[in-house]
Amino acid sequence: MDILLIPLNWFSTNILQNPAFFVGLLVLIGYILLKKPVHEVFAGFVKATVGYLILNVGAGGLVSTFRPILVALAKKFNLEAAVIDPYFGLAAANAKLEEMGFISVATTALLIGFGVNILLVALRKVTKVRTLFITGHIMVQQAATISVFVLLLIPQLQNAFGAWAVGIICGLYWAVSSNMTVEPTQRLTGGGGFAIGHQQQFAIWFVDKVAPFFGKKEENLDNLKLPTFLNIFHDTVVASATLMLVFFGAILAVLGPELMSNAELIGAGAYVPTKSFFMYVIQTSLTFSVYLFILMQGVRMFVAELTNAFQGISSKLLPGSFPAVDVAASYGFGSSNAVLSGFAFGLIGQLITIALLVIFKNPILIITGFVPVFFDNAAIAVYADKRGGWKAAVVLSFISGIIQVSVGAVAVALLGLTGGYHGNIDLAIPWVPFGYLFKYLGIAGYVLVCLFFLAIPQLQFMKAKDKEAYYRGEAQ
Repeated sequence: MDILLIPLNWFSTNILQNPAFFVGLLVLIGYILLKKPVHEVFAGFVKATVGYLILNVGAGGLVSTFRPILVALAKKFNLEAAVIDPYFGLAAANAKLEEMGFISVATTALLIGFGVNILLVALRKVTKVRTLFITGHIMVQQAATISVFVLLLIPQLQNAFGAWAVGIICGLYWAVSSNMTVEPTQRLTGGGGFAIGHQQQFAIWFVDKVAPFFGKKEENLDNLKLPTFLNIFHDTVVASATLMLVFFGAILAVLGPELMSNAELIGAGAYVPTKSFFMYVIQTSLTFSVYLFILMQGVRMFVAELTNAFQGISSKLLPGSFPAVDVAASYGFGSSNAVLSGFAFGLIGQLITIALLVIFKNPILIITGFVPVFFDNAAIAVYADKRGGWKAAVVLSFISGIIQVSVGAVAVALLGLTGGYHGNIDLAIPWVPFGYLFKYLGIAGYVLVCLFFLAIPQLQFMKAKDKEAYYRGEAQ
C-alpha cells in the first residue's frame, strides 16, 4: 500500500495542489496527444505554467496588500470576529479538524475527490458530467471546510470511512458544480472551451439564468453612456486605480500613520514614518491596480495554451471534457469595468450587512475578506453584465455581498469555527443549507445531497434541446 501512497502523496503535494504546474502538465499532455513538435510542447508548457504563476502573483498581491488593512481595522476597533476569507477559513477548518483528531482527512479526501471527478467525466455518457476541476489550491481549501461540514455534523462518519465520505461528496461537488458553468462560460467567452472550477459555480449558473430579467444585455457597462469627463473610466487601469484610491485611501486615512507604521502588526508594506503618509496612501491604493493588471495578463497567457492543449485530452483521454479553471480566467471576456463594479457593489452589500449585524447585536461579527468580496462579486458582475446589462451586474453583486456576510455568520455558528470562515458564495449557498441537512438528517442528509448532485447534470441534459450540442458545451 505504501508503494502506491508515496507517489500519490508526491503528486498531490507537488502537482495537484500547485495549480500552475498542474495546468502546465495538462498542456504538456494535451500537446503530446495532439502530436505537436517537441519544441511546441515545451513552449506550451512554459507559457501555461508561467501564465498561471503570473496570475498567482496578481491574486496573491491583491490578497497580501489587503490583509494587513483588515488586521489594522480589527486592531483599531477591537474587533474579535470571524473573517470571511478562504485562507482564514482554511486555518479555522484545520484547527477544528485538529481539535476533532481528523487533521489528515482533508488531504486524503482531496485525492479521493479528484479520482471521483475523473470517474464521473470518464462515464459522461451515464453521468452527463463534462468538466474536470483542476484548480488545486481551491480544492485544498474546500476539502478542509467540507471535512468539517461532514465530520462535525454527521458524528456517525467520524470513523475510517470519514475520509471516503468527504472525498466522494467533494468530488461530486467539484464535477457537478463546474459542469453547471459550461454553458454560461461558453456564452460569455464565445466558445472559449473551458468552465469555471473555483468557489462560485452555483452562483454563476443562477446569475446566468436570472440576469436577463434585470435588463438588456446591450445595456452593458461598456455601452453605458457617461458624461464626457467620465469616459476615462472605460479604461480598466484608470477605473481600478481611482476606485482603489478613493476606497482604500479613506480607510488608510481613518487608520492613521501611527497604526500603519506598526511593522510587527502590519508586516511587509508597513508605513515608514520618515516618509510622507500621503504618498504611502497613494502608493498602497494604486498597488491594487498594478496587481489586477498583472492578474489579467497571466489569465490571457495560460487560458490560450490550456484551451488549445485540452483538445488533445478531450479527444484522446477524456472525450468531450472541459477544464474547469480559476474564475479569474473569465474576466478578460466581459466588460472591462464589470470586475470593478462587482467588487464595489459587493463590498457595499457586505458593509451594510456588517453594520446591521452590529446594530442588532449579533453574537458573531463578520469582517470582510478580500477574496470573496473581489473574486466572487467580480465574477457575478462579469456574467450578469453579459446577460442582463449593468443593472443585473449592480443588483446581483450587491445581493451576493449580503449573502456572503449574513450566511457566513450562520456558518460560523453552525460549525463552531474560531477566527474565520471560507466566505465564498458557494460555501454560503448551497453548503450551509447542506450543513443543516447533515445536522438534522445525519447520513440520510448526506445521501440526499449526493443524490442532488448526481441529479443536476441529468436535469441539464434532459432540458438540452440538442443532446449532442450538450456534450460539445454549446449554449442553448
